Amino acid sequence: MKKVLIAIDYNPVSEKVAQKGYELAKNLNAEVCLMHVLDDVGFYGAQYPTFMGYDGYSGMGPDLDVAMEMQNIAKEFMQSAKNHLNDPNVKTYLAEGPTAKSILNYAEEWGANLLVMGTHSHSVLEKLFLGTVAEKILEKTNIPVYLVPVKNRKGE
Repeated sequence: MKKVLIAIDYNPVSEKVAQKGYELAKNLNAEVCLMHVLDDVGFYGAQYPTFMGYDGYSGMGPDLDVAMEMQNIAKEFMQSAKNHLNDPNVKTYLAEGPTAKSILNYAEEWGANLLVMGTHSHSVLEKLFLGTVAEKILEKTNIPVYLVPVKNRKGE
C-alpha cells in the first residue's frame, strides 16, 4: 500500500478519522492525503428568480463573495487539519461537487490504495432517503475502504 486518502468534513469527529487514518498510513509506510469536499459552492449565495410565488431572491445579484469565503474557510480548515497531524509530508486536497463522486474521482486520479472515512450517525429516515456518503462510495469503489466508527457509545 502506498497512498492513503483520508476524507474529512467539518464534523468534530473528523479529528478521530484523520488521526486513525494517519496512524494506519504510517504503519503501512504510505503517503497521506487529507481531502475535503465543498458540495457545489456555487449554491452558496445563489440567486434565483421568483418561483412558487416567492420573490425573496429577485433583484439580488450573484454573491460570489459567499462562495469565495466558503473556499477560504475550507482551505483554512485543511491547513489546520494538516498542522494537527504535525507532518509536513501530508498532502491536502480540496474538491468541489457531490461528495461521494468527488472522493471517488480524486481517489482514482491520485492513485489511492486505501480510502479512510468516518461513519457518521444519521437517522434511519435520512439514510432511507439520502443514503450516506460511505454507502455510496462502498457501492462504487474498487479501492479498499477503512471505516472509522465515530459514534460515541453510551457512557462515553
